[in-house]
Amino acid sequence: MAKLIQILGPGCPKCAETYDVVTQAAADAGADVNIEKVTDFKKIASMGVFTTPAVVVDGVVKVAGRAPKKSEVAGWL
Repeated sequence: MAKLIQILGPGCPKCAETYDVVTQAAADAGADVNIEKVTDFKKIASMGVFTTPAVVVDGVVKVAGRAPKKSEVAGWL
């Protein structure tokens, strides 16, 4: 079953970097994932995230306030 990875943020440069890192790590791993961008601040806050960018994997916040390293993302897959 595919993992749901959500990239939370308004679309800032760090958010774009986060999206790129996550998509590249998933592609390198050949992982079955669905990647979704979430830009609605109410939805982001409802997930308990108040600093962006953030990455949520299957409902669990993995990182907030910074772009993750590709090696971190690989560990979540």
